[in-house]
Amino acid sequence: MDLKLKNKNALVCGSTQGIGKATAITLANEGVNITLVARNREKLKAVLSELSDEGNHSYIVADFSNPRELQEQVIKFIEKNHGFHILINNTGGPRSGAILSASLDEFDNAFTQHLKCNHVLAQATIPFMKTEGFGRIVNIISTSVKEPIPGLGVSNTIRGAVGNWSKTLSVEVGAFGITVNNVLPGFTETERLTEIIKIKANGEGKSVEDMTEIMKNYAPVKRFSKPEETANVITFLASEAAGYVNGINVPVDGGRTKSL
Repeated sequence: MDLKLKNKNALVCGSTQGIGKATAITLANEGVNITLVARNREKLKAVLSELSDEGNHSYIVADFSNPRELQEQVIKFIEKNHGFHILINNTGGPRSGAILSASLDEFDNAFTQHLKCNHVLAQATIPFMKTEGFGRIVNIISTSVKEPIPGLGVSNTIRGAVGNWSKTLSVEVGAFGITVNNVLPGFTETERLTEIIKIKANGEGKSVEDMTEIMKNYAPVKRFSKPEETANVITFLASEAAGYVNGINVPVDGGRTKSL
């Protein structure tokens, strides 16, 4: 299938590791010009060196704890370089823990880094998408949008807010050839999953190895996902082939989520 992504421009957030990095690499292999966004310059340079030589790739150093500065950095880049056909919203998940023990600051920080940053990036990139008659916004969220995950109280709450923001936006921009969709990763082999396994193992008095096997068995496919598997789904949603897919949540979880 020709995804018709060659020479499109993509802004990929949280792209120095995990699913974000895998998505940047996968899109680049399809001929997309990638602009990476993260806060660590050295890590950004390292990922930049891994991208396909065919495209025109770059990066933006920005901290998602400051949405206004993030928006300003992206707008400056657009003014000096080019706009974006594709926006991949992605940032690290909030700290694990029971919702009752969460502080107000934890909710504030998560809301800022996820929903507010998604919003300002959409505001910065959508005008160009409208002029092009083509736009793809893909938000990397969590299966907790459909089914809250025990021990991730703040994350469950904020992810749900992002899901509803995304659905609302998809209705507003669909007529301009812009789609907005959410990818909901399940247990994926990332640093985030390693952290969750350790916390669950300590909480239940089990070894990390035993907890790893238990969690693998949560999914009918009996294994964790590779970041590249989720990146493949994101890349499809970013393509012309997915032009009539809009406003949906796509779990990539091996069938673990019990709801439809």
